[in-house]
Amino acid sequence: MHRLRERLRSRRERIRAKPALNTLYRFTLGLVGGIVLLLGIVMIPYPGPGWLCVFAGLGLLATEFAWAHHVNMFAKHHYQRWIGWLSRQHPVTRLAVMTATGLVVVATLWLIGAFELVANALGLEWSWLASPLFDA
Repeated sequence: MHRLRERLRSRRERIRAKPALNTLYRFTLGLVGGIVLLLGIVMIPYPGPGWLCVFAGLGLLATEFAWAHHVNMFAKHHYQRWIGWLSRQHPVTRLAVMTATGLVVVATLWLIGAFELVANALGLEWSWLASPLFDA
């Protein structure tokens, strides 16, 4: 692992020595890290790797941008505090948090028209499933 890290560090220093290549590298890394971060933020309320993508995106950005490192440490700290607090709560409180999260998921799926799409695929003509954002 140590040798791989040294090779990567050496390659990064060679890139840093060439201003145009360094700018392209930072731009590309910022773009990829930003996309991963935004996708992670969108995925947070859904089952799956939302927080993992948020931390991965911030980790990518933190390799070049100090502000991203600070945001990453802040987010990790408060995420751990939230998980710790939630684990100490009464089951009714945890159920309320899960219910609220589920309502956010259902509302966003309705707003983006996912329910109408599935209903149309099943041959159902239920107008109440239509998203108010995408009225035809």
